[in-house]
Amino acid sequence: MLFKIPSVRHAGLRRLGWERWRAIDADPQFVFAPWLVGASFLLFEIENADRDLDPRVFLDYGEDFERGEEIELRQTRDGLYVVAVKSFGRVRRVRFDPSSFPSRFAFRAFAARDEKSIRAFVGQKLRKAAMSGAAAPSCEIVARAGAGELSALGPRATKIRGVPQHFDQVIAMASSRYGGAEPWRGTRPLISFLTPVYNTKASYLDQLLDSFRLQRPGAAELILADDGSTDRETTSWLDRHAGDPRLTILRAAENGGIAAATNLALSAATGEWIAFIDHDDALTPFAVDAVIETIELNPEALFVYTDELVTDGHLRPKSYVLKPAFDPVLLSGVNYVNHLSLYRRSRLTALGGLRQGFDGSQDYDLLLRYMRGLAPEEIVHLPYPAYLWRRDGSSYSANFLDRATENARRALSEDYAEDGAPARVEPALNSNLHRVRLHPPGGDWPLISVVVPSKDAFTLISRLMDDLTRKTDYPALEIIVVDNGSTDPRVLALYDDMRRTHPAFRADIVAAPFNFARQVNRGLRAARGDCVLLLNNDIEVIESGWLKEMASCLAYPSTGIVGARLLYPNGSLQHAGVIVGLGSVAGHWFCGMPGDYPGPMARLKVRHSFAAATGACLLISRPCLEAVGELDEENFAIAYNDIDFCLRAGRAGYRVVWTPFATLYHHESASRGSDETKANIDRFKREQEALRSKYGLLDYDDPAFNPWYSRDNATPRLVLPARLPQPRRFRT
Repeated sequence: MLFKIPSVRHAGLRRLGWERWRAIDADPQFVFAPWLVGASFLLFEIENADRDLDPRVFLDYGEDFERGEEIELRQTRDGLYVVAVKSFGRVRRVRFDPSSFPSRFAFRAFAARDEKSIRAFVGQKLRKAAMSGAAAPSCEIVARAGAGELSALGPRATKIRGVPQHFDQVIAMASSRYGGAEPWRGTRPLISFLTPVYNTKASYLDQLLDSFRLQRPGAAELILADDGSTDRETTSWLDRHAGDPRLTILRAAENGGIAAATNLALSAATGEWIAFIDHDDALTPFAVDAVIETIELNPEALFVYTDELVTDGHLRPKSYVLKPAFDPVLLSGVNYVNHLSLYRRSRLTALGGLRQGFDGSQDYDLLLRYMRGLAPEEIVHLPYPAYLWRRDGSSYSANFLDRATENARRALSEDYAEDGAPARVEPALNSNLHRVRLHPPGGDWPLISVVVPSKDAFTLISRLMDDLTRKTDYPALEIIVVDNGSTDPRVLALYDDMRRTHPAFRADIVAAPFNFARQVNRGLRAARGDCVLLLNNDIEVIESGWLKEMASCLAYPSTGIVGARLLYPNGSLQHAGVIVGLGSVAGHWFCGMPGDYPGPMARLKVRHSFAAATGACLLISRPCLEAVGELDEENFAIAYNDIDFCLRAGRAGYRVVWTPFATLYHHESASRGSDETKANIDRFKREQEALRSKYGLLDYDDPAFNPWYSRDNATPRLVLPARLPQPRRFRT
């Protein structure tokens, strides 16, 4: 017998009707208790979702979901998911997360005590779809590996990728790599870990000390600098450990703040490298071994930072912070470097350590000052989760977020000051993150040549001309339409009108077979501007200041290319940067996600660097264009010419910046016919293979990506590579 059941709890969801729901945040969830109804099976049904959902099932064996299992399901808009509860043993609760982003869908949940009822229900659904001619819903079975339940009814969801399980595997890989390391033979520690302490729970200090004991003996020292604690629990712990040979404990007479306590610890440090650990955090196993290997492989390094693991109050894994290679543009919007950061002691002490007056953002201020003048090869990212970041809401920055944000912006304002004048720093698309207002190089807005490939498409080209001339706030534009042979009299009349009313307009009409790269190159050769903007004719302007924002981003050092944030007309993301190697070639990450989707570390809310950006709206500086040359008309006539151009620019030393503060609509391919002909498909495959071969994309390590992410989907997931990822520096 199959019967409907309600959830015992739901969160992140809003009911739109009896069975219709809207997910209102990034963590919607239904929770069920199968033991309450004596169910051996649960069946979840999703119908008529507004986009492909990425559901997951979580199993709780009596502790909580973080300590249970997380099972990744197939993405679909219409699906059936059967959980064979009894195959997993004693399951207390089952959680079904329909998506990891805002969405709309119909949802029903059923329970059954026998397999026969499940088979009958699924069979009925499939027959109904077949009789009506509708697409059959996908059916997926969640059962313990090796279990025989519901065989042949649907594919098994056997990939268990929950963060706790993934982290266990990471540590197993690290144990295999570092477990046999010889004892440290140096005469003094290589690394000094500094921890300011103030009224810290004894259990937190125990966990910190335990995590330090797990590291390679002698390779590091731990210095605790008490900042005048008044809590008896803390002072008693410090008294008990005063003679511990593994610790150096310093005691300040009075409370002076985090910066003062950290500098006190710095004064006693003997290691060549300095790292900071908050008093409520800890190190992961083999953290020191991984750092030592990184330093040995990169002897010229002056700064090293790692990935981190976010935990609950009991240091149980909840999520990762997986970072890109070093990106100063991203750092201008958010302190994504954070934990664990390692500094050369000599350089750090020369800077005077931490500064007073930046409470809540003193580490951000230090990073910005320390990074000034460093070369890219001197900064190394170690993609190993070396740090346990306890998120229990008790940190200073969490409790005094407004002050921490204000101090972060003050540090950025100093760092981006020009001629002694502090820069203006405003909120980003996330109010707690940052947007530095930049001035164009040289102070004046450069002349921009807008190159628009087009043919006929009167509705598109007329709207774009109106958007450029009436809705774009930019003082120095020339517009060049490179036309592939329009015959529509309305389009030709539009060109005539534009020539009369806008002296800086030109239409270059050449009837020729479609070769997008060749068409663009005609415009590049005709352009007179200090910069060239490649712009598709199916772009629609949303906000007038978009082009000033793009031009101002050229002020970031070494920047030669700037890309924009593009939305589909329905408001979902079309372009938030290109990940090279995604889908074995190159792809737009998070394409199709809701327009307000934040991305990892809220990166989609701030500017940052990429190896490539789409040519649908691409600003190129004149020096970059002259260094790189034109688009490749032979190998990338239609597709990937923009990716190839960006990668060539990277090899020439130019940075590609993407900004969410220039947002436009992109009616993608609205002016082109179908690509689904055999000739077009064959051409597309040839150009894919040409890009793979030229840049070795199967092994390409995109600096904007993280090696722990999958590369088979626009929305990356956790993967376990064959070996621990290598340390990496910024490269294109």
